[in-house]
Amino acid sequence: MPRTHSSHQQIDDTDYKIIDLLRTNARISVKEIADTVFLSPTAISSRIDKLERDGIISGYHAHISPSALGYNIKAFINLEVEPNQKQEFYPYIESCCNVVECNCVTGDFSMLIEVVFKDTSALDKFIGELQHFGKTKTQIVFSTSVEHRDFFYKIRE
Repeated sequence: MPRTHSSHQQIDDTDYKIIDLLRTNARISVKEIADTVFLSPTAISSRIDKLERDGIISGYHAHISPSALGYNIKAFINLEVEPNQKQEFYPYIESCCNVVECNCVTGDFSMLIEVVFKDTSALDKFIGELQHFGKTKTQIVFSTSVEHRDFFYKIRE
């Protein structure tokens, strides 16, 4: 039975299976997907094109391990940015290559920033730069029990 996506596109179980196969292995061939879901490669290509056009599939990525590249310090930084500073802050934070993600959030701080660094002195220097925008609070990660994963509503079998 088709399900309605939040922007009202119809997604059926076959679409969900295609999404799951691509999420697990973005390099899977159209033929392999077709063989798995019992449709023709042409039908699979059409479905993938539609999922991309509708914005449900927004890209294909290689998962890079920061620690394998020597970036062993992962931290979350809360930052208090005044609304009138956002015009200056957003281009700055976008240009910072150590920033994995930056979110505008509710609560005592307005930004939550995930970063990776090779060492704590580089992290400390970055925090000093951020304090130009406001007060910070930093948490360094000791371990991660669930790695970042893309959102995907799993089909109930």
